Amino acid sequence: MRAKFSYHICLLLVTLFLAQVTGHAQTNEQKALEAKRERLQKEIQDINRLLFAEKKEKGNVLDQMESLDKKINVRQQLIRVTNQQSNLLNRQINSNIRNIGKLRADLKLLKEEYGILIQKSYANRSQQSRLMFLLSSENFFQAFKRLQYMKQYTKYRKEQGEQIVTKTSELTTLNRELTDQRKIKDRLIVENQSAKRELMKEMNAQKNLLSSIRQNESKYAAAIQAKKKEARKIDQQIEKLIRNAIAASNKRAGKTSRSDRFILTPEAKILASNFSANKGRLIWPVEKGIKSQGFGVYKDAVYPGIKHQNNGVIISTDQGAKARAVFEGEVIAILAVPGGNKGVQIKHGNYISTYYNLSNLYVKKGDRVAAKEELGEVNTNRSNGKTQLKFYLYKDTTRLNPEDWVYQL
Repeated sequence: MRAKFSYHICLLLVTLFLAQVTGHAQTNEQKALEAKRERLQKEIQDINRLLFAEKKEKGNVLDQMESLDKKINVRQQLIRVTNQQSNLLNRQINSNIRNIGKLRADLKLLKEEYGILIQKSYANRSQQSRLMFLLSSENFFQAFKRLQYMKQYTKYRKEQGEQIVTKTSELTTLNRELTDQRKIKDRLIVENQSAKRELMKEMNAQKNLLSSIRQNESKYAAAIQAKKKEARKIDQQIEKLIRNAIAASNKRAGKTSRSDRFILTPEAKILASNFSANKGRLIWPVEKGIKSQGFGVYKDAVYPGIKHQNNGVIISTDQGAKARAVFEGEVIAILAVPGGNKGVQIKHGNYISTYYNLSNLYVKKGDRVAAKEELGEVNTNRSNGKTQLKFYLYKDTTRLNPEDWVYQL
């Protein structure tokens, strides 16, 4: 009887241990998904604040299309993450239901076996029965063993009763968790339904804008080409200034053989090494904002057949925001694109960070700057109300993806 009872206790403990390990892993996954969902919700709020706060002038639908495209993409990510949370909760709920069922069955069996123990103890409860059990021993050693057995039996019975109380408490906790999980799932379902309704509104708005653009196709196609031309002009000047800085630096070092790579002094090597060691942890080039356009090739929001190349990232921020250095370094160039705005280039060993679309500059060529030092005010476009910084990162003449270097960009 005791061996059978111990077997059930062990089985119950193993079941609970596995449930706790699985539950812990799922809890961590749930926390990660919740953090991601909160980030996406904040990003949508920032998009509304930074990209839709100003009323767009008539005819400026290309900017609206890009903003809507960004918002729709983030909204779709939010819906996917919420679905993942809901599915994970389903698995947790089903797992808890199975564990509760198993606990109830095991506890029922344990209580039945414990009842048999109590009945036997009751039948032999009299002092006379215990005394006769001891006196009927064949020798002193057997009497001593029987006395030890009686003590152990009493202790064992007490322990089993305590185990049942403990497991009953754990069963109550599991039931409470199950109730909480169902409430969270219901809330996620409501939020997801709301997100889907908003997504449909945004997609309909995008469809109407697209229809408007199609009616003036030649006008907007020309605007897209002009935008691509302006971007190429900025990229060309950035890379020209980098090559000029490399040539000038290497000439001062007495090295003229390399034109695509900085010849570094020992101090510059240390700075470059420190910069490289901070990959993925660099601060944002503005205090607050959202990434409105990422690095690399992307499809046009209006004409998917048209591809755009972005050699940096575009960050939307608040009006009056200041660009700031992502790392310590030296200002090696000031950009002034004809018909455009200003920019600043900073050298960090053989890494170069560029901050473009500034209206007022606070630094000049040759200045040493520290991380977070303000470089200038980010320009606000009067026609669409957007305040956007174009941020680029290079290693010598090689383009780098800022999203790999700046923390959570």
